[in-house]
This record gives sequence, structure tokens and C-alpha cells, in this order.
Amino acid sequence: MLTLSAKVSVPFYPVPMTLQTFAVIGLGFVLGPRRAAGAVLIYLAEGAAGLPVFAGTPAKGIGLSYMLGPTGGYLLGYFPAALLAGWARTRKWAAKPVAASVAGLVAGAVIYVPGLLWLGAVIGFDKPVLQYGLYPFILGDITKAVLAALLFVAGRAAFQAKAKR
Repeated sequence: MLTLSAKVSVPFYPVPMTLQTFAVIGLGFVLGPRRAAGAVLIYLAEGAAGLPVFAGTPAKGIGLSYMLGPTGGYLLGYFPAALLAGWARTRKWAAKPVAASVAGLVAGAVIYVPGLLWLGAVIGFDKPVLQYGLYPFILGDITKAVLAALLFVAGRAAFQAKAKR
């Protein structure tokens, strides 16, 4: 799911817009914190090993060299985001649309912390880091977080209802 969501990409410079935020938050809501974080770690390990799982790969490089580029911090941010969305599931917040949306927004925002710090370190903090790595993504990430909350919560509820029959 993470690989497919990475391949749905709008090329921005230096960080592309993908559906990965949607996938990471959704994995947390469906799998819980440990399994979602484990899925993210496996995804990152696949990418580090050179598999073309990231946005723009293999054309923009593969493996650790790709991960050390401008998107590396965002990739690292997927781990705490998956944990946070999964934690919301354990608190039953992921069963309530409004609470799940808030949890999804917070989980999505967590990705920006290592992402912007890493981006600034790579391109230089004298560059417009927020213009490159934050402002163009805010509306899309809000939309993806709320959609992930609503769709994955509804899907999980439907699956559980069907399993009880």
C-alpha cells in the first residue's frame, strides 16, 4: 500500500506530493500502532535495500542515497505518524469520525517535523524551506488525513460488522 501510494505523485520541487500520508494514517487506523509501525519499517528497509518503492524511484535514485535526499525526513516521519494513528485506534478514537479526523490531522502533522528539519539540513536553512516543504502540501495533507480517517474507519467498521454475521 505504501509503495502504491508513493507512485501516485505530483512532482513538486524538491519534495513530491504523494498519497503516502493517506496510506500511513490509514495503516495506523487499521493495523494499530505496532503492526502499522512495523509495516512502515519494512517499507523503509525495502527502500534502503534499493527496491524502487519511493516516489520517483528508480529515476531519481534508489536506496540510501535517495533516503538521504530532500524527502528523507518525511520518510522517517511516517514511523511516528503510523504509531500515533495506531495509538488512536487503541483508544477507540478511530471509531468516531470526528476524533479519528483530529487524530489523522495530528498524525499527518507529525510527519512535517522531521521532514522540514531534514529538508532544511539538505538544501540549507537559508533557502525557503517552508515554501518548499510545507505550504504547498497543507491543504492536500488535511484532505488526505480526514479522508483516511473517514474511509478507513468506515471500512474497518463495515468489515467488523460483516465478520460478526
